[in-house]
Amino acid sequence: MVSHRGLNASDPLTLTVDIGGTNIKALVLKNSGEIVRQRESLPTPSPATPPAVLSVIETLAQRLAPFDRVAIGFPGVVQKGVTRTAPNLSPAWKDFFLEGELEQRLKVPVRIANDADVQGFGAISGKGVELVLTLGTGMGSALFIDGILVPNLELPHHPFEQNATYEQRLGQAALERLGLEEWQASLLRAIALLRATFNFDCLYIGGGNARMLHEAGLPPDVRLVQNILGLIGGLALWTRVQGTSLVRAPQAEGAHCLIVDSPASDSPFESTPGVG
Repeated sequence: MVSHRGLNASDPLTLTVDIGGTNIKALVLKNSGEIVRQRESLPTPSPATPPAVLSVIETLAQRLAPFDRVAIGFPGVVQKGVTRTAPNLSPAWKDFFLEGELEQRLKVPVRIANDADVQGFGAISGKGVELVLTLGTGMGSALFIDGILVPNLELPHHPFEQNATYEQRLGQAALERLGLEEWQASLLRAIALLRATFNFDCLYIGGGNARMLHEAGLPPDVRLVQNILGLIGGLALWTRVQGTSLVRAPQAEGAHCLIVDSPASDSPFESTPGVG
């Protein structure tokens, strides 16, 4: 099913997978970020238990083979390849060794990180304090300081307003309950509170429901990013990622990364070949 070239190949191919509450998406990339095989997507099974989700990933992997390694964005806390939480999937994910299980099934090395962390790797410039929010079925968050990840930032479950958490006010259920106008107003209040809390230089907003927003209606230090960066950012779990100079730190536990030289670009898009 997978490539036999191995990681000593001059340009190993990376299968990147984004596990969402609605869909599971995957594509294959070169180290440069060039898309080798275009994005495939399948609905997230219900219930989204580990066996059901693993079956979908295997199907996508078969469609997109060959590849040499895998990067996974997972919607919950991930530590050393083990999923600790998955609030929008299933309680069965608690303490599940997803990295090891996938390596057994796919027969290639696998690395896993929180999905918002992965999207952040694809979006950030690597300079200053950068915050990432992903808006979809639930809500994700990631924080970077000069390109170094603070892993598993679980802002969505912190109190926000009116005895509700950020996710309860900004997730898909809130959008359906409140309507678009009030949901957008809640987001602007959340941005103001997060700015006062983190003093970020830039806030990036991605995820499926970012399509409900327009940059013209957002503060100047907030940028909308393409949802495909949730897949392209997976390269940072293995190597440099375009628009930054991030590599996986040798001492890392989880997805810690560090900057090894100056970022190549301030833009998350300028050096992202194959993204349109």
